[in-house]
Amino acid sequence: MRPNTWYRLLAVLLAFALVAAACGGDDDDPIADAPAADDGAPATDDGGEPEEASDDGSTVAPAGLADVCPNPFIIQSDWFPESEHGAIYELIGDGYSVNADQKSVRGPMVLGGQDLGIEVEVRAGGPALGGQSVSVIMATDDDITLGYGSTDQLVLRYETAPLKSVLAPLENNPQIVMWDPESLPGVETIADLGELGTTIQVFSAGTWQLVLAGLGVIDIDQVDPSYDGSPARFIAEGNIAQQGFASAEPYEYENNIEEYGRKVGFQLLSDAGFEIYSQTLAIRPDRQEELDACLQQVVPIIQQAAVNFYASPDRTNATIIDAVEQYDTFWSYEPGLAAYSVQAQLDLGLAGNGPDSTIGNMDLDRIQGVMDAIRLAGLEFPEDLTPEDITTNEYIDESIGFS
Repeated sequence: MRPNTWYRLLAVLLAFALVAAACGGDDDDPIADAPAADDGAPATDDGGEPEEASDDGSTVAPAGLADVCPNPFIIQSDWFPESEHGAIYELIGDGYSVNADQKSVRGPMVLGGQDLGIEVEVRAGGPALGGQSVSVIMATDDDITLGYGSTDQLVLRYETAPLKSVLAPLENNPQIVMWDPESLPGVETIADLGELGTTIQVFSAGTWQLVLAGLGVIDIDQVDPSYDGSPARFIAEGNIAQQGFASAEPYEYENNIEEYGRKVGFQLLSDAGFEIYSQTLAIRPDRQEELDACLQQVVPIIQQAAVNFYASPDRTNATIIDAVEQYDTFWSYEPGLAAYSVQAQLDLGLAGNGPDSTIGNMDLDRIQGVMDAIRLAGLEFPEDLTPEDITTNEYIDESIGFS
């Protein structure tokens, strides 16, 4: 997933043009067993009693979803379909349709194979939105119920296009800085790169670089915003670092970029001090009262859908790949990368429970820490803004998580 950046467009158009093998891949990459779906993760009816479990062990939504939720239930994503979006594409049942012009997928909303009585539509973002942010689109489109946002975006855009997170399908941000271990032996962390003064290629200066510089992890003078998406400089020079995503670039550089063809070293930005929640599902705060009854039911459904996806991703990955193919844009997504992405998300803790046994809830102290780091970096937002203004866990079912 590539939230809040145009670099995927440049990377694919330039880097993949350079390397024709990028559209192919190994469909047979083994993928270890994901955590089993939690049998004890029910949504509840108005009386608080759990509904019956379906045959696959996942739980069934309470009756009456159509009475309280918009139909279709529209989710605005931040990029073209990919496996980091698995929780929301898991909701789309068989018999879906793809709108190649609108770049959307619509079908019956399902959980564990059971039809929930309404339709769900997932819209692509990024270039499909003409580069506009999800928050700006949602500010003028009342048809969208949930949209993707990250902690830093929610903080910095609060005054102009506020959103409030109700669920975090990903526990940690996939963003990384990567390097060539052969050219930079001994480098283990981004802080090591900072000590060496190593150039870090990025597409444009952004929040994470300013935050890491403010924390003393790197020097802002190390950041080179001239990265054009091509792997050529990274391969030719060797002793530079580069931005990327843990769930994509390591696979591409080892398997699809023949001129490199080996493992990269990398560290997650979250492990270096930029601890945002990326790609949360958010509402417009002014619509919370209107959507309250729907969110009470649908947030636990999405929690369970996330657990189900990681336990058995093949059906949903096939939907994702099919949608990408039908969109017929520069963006490509192949089975080998999809399988790698799922496993990387699990192995690296990008997907999973928080510090407790629940998936999707957000730590307000962690969010406050991000806000403090953003302010330390010299970026401005309202003085009285609190984590509670941009986040709520009130719709989370604490019994739902990876077992």
